Amino acid sequence: MLRRLRERVSVVWLVGPFVLYVGALPFVNRVHPIVLGLPFFLFWMLLATVLTPVTIALAALGDPRFKRDREGDAQ
Repeated sequence: MLRRLRERVSVVWLVGPFVLYVGALPFVNRVHPIVLGLPFFLFWMLLATVLTPVTIALAALGDPRFKRDREGDAQ
């Protein structure tokens, strides 16, 4: 039961990039305010691009099959 829950949490991490790029798009499609000298929309896309590898890494680390394969490669 705990194993299946961990696998589901990994899938939830993979939903993160979708929400960042597509789900939040109607809410962040703004030119103003300016953040770090960038229009808000451009800043949001840059932030989503930086956070996507982080969410994928968290999903991989939480996946028991990834851990098992990684431990097998180390031997």
